[in-house]
Amino acid sequence: MHRSRLVGILIDTPASQVGAEVDFWSAALGVPTYPAPGEEQFTVLIDAVPNLFTVIQAVDDAPRYHVDIETDDLEAEVARLTALGAEQVTRWKDAFTMRTPGGHLLCVVPVHSDPETFASSARTWP
Repeated sequence: MHRSRLVGILIDTPASQVGAEVDFWSAALGVPTYPAPGEEQFTVLIDAVPNLFTVIQAVDDAPRYHVDIETDDLEAEVARLTALGAEQVTRWKDAFTMRTPGGHLLCVVPVHSDPETFASSARTWP
């Protein structure tokens, strides 16, 4: 048995356009930003969506959006999503990038939220 929940929305942006994208979303949503410590490709939009982190991520690819699912058991969640039709694309650190049947990307990541938030909002899977 394991638990998981949608934890974040990432705005994947070509690296050369990140500054303008950060400025746009910060102004559009009326929120401050900060660079994620130790992971310079991420800029966090503070409290843009309650209980979800909202991040602009510098990528060497086309602009797109993707979601992160956090879990207390990475292997079990990847297996569950694979059984639902997702395919594993790659792995980066402790994150698994997957592609849904419709072609959208998602990442399965370890728990990032505070324990109380995770406990109160995660779903339990057999």
